[in-house]
Amino acid sequence: MQLALNEDQTQVLDFVEVLARPFASAPLHDAGLSLESAELDAALVENGFLDVMAVEELGPVTAALVVEKLARLPFAVEAAASAMVRPLVDPELPRPLCLVEEGRTAPPLRFLRPGATVVMVGASGVRSFTAGSDMIAPAQDDTLYAYPVAFLTGLPEEMVRHDVDPGEVLRAWRVAVAAEAAGLLGAALASVVTYVSERKQFGRPLATFQAMRHRLAEAQVVTNTAYWLAMRAAASGNHADAAMALLHAQEAAKRVCYDYHQFLGGMGMTLEHPLHLWTYRLKLLTSELGGRGAQGLAVAEALWGA
Repeated sequence: MQLALNEDQTQVLDFVEVLARPFASAPLHDAGLSLESAELDAALVENGFLDVMAVEELGPVTAALVVEKLARLPFAVEAAASAMVRPLVDPELPRPLCLVEEGRTAPPLRFLRPGATVVMVGASGVRSFTAGSDMIAPAQDDTLYAYPVAFLTGLPEEMVRHDVDPGEVLRAWRVAVAAEAAGLLGAALASVVTYVSERKQFGRPLATFQAMRHRLAEAQVVTNTAYWLAMRAAASGNHADAAMALLHAQEAAKRVCYDYHQFLGGMGMTLEHPLHLWTYRLKLLTSELGGRGAQGLAVAEALWGA
């Protein structure tokens, strides 16, 4: 695996960073439970950043890099499914794209709204339909997802069937979520490091205390590992790599999010600091595709067969 970014990848990420710079900061004291930006979404589409996977010189690794970088923003963007799954199913599918496993319509679906494209993956193949308002139940105001979510309450009688291997779609879905989780982990860690480096107790920054330094170092290790496993899975196209990348990302989210809020003390329990925008999103992603147990089984199946 090539660990260094090539010139094309560096250039794409530089362009994404410039485009995303106005959206890099959350509104202070008014971050709320979820942030979206139609302006950011439109700019990503207009500049083709969600279509990089189809470019031969860029491919799935560059798409994963874009997803990871966008996930670091406080504003939630439907980028992972569009950038990494839609090209396999149908590049012309209307966005936002919502992915659901066959037989699992009850979980909250990110970015589900009237007009969204729902892609259902399972034993029956890969099918899609346009979500109507009559089959959507909005989440209650007190739900803490940090994504715009809704619940799918019904299915249409007819769906569009796509000639694509459902196993490949599941693999790409796992890589997409792993890359998104890696970005969320990185952004959450960066925000915590900034806070504990500035906040002082007993006349010195919190980050200088050895116990905190050790825990932050451990968090950095699992965060870096999540990033590289996601990139490896994107590069290899291997089913075991994809399941392992998502398994580690979900394990990492479970491991570090509690620490991050504890490190911020009272501020970590409020909405005045944007940390919750990343950690609450991570909490939702830990249940994606059946959660950690399902990823472990997927790794075993990919390596040793059913």
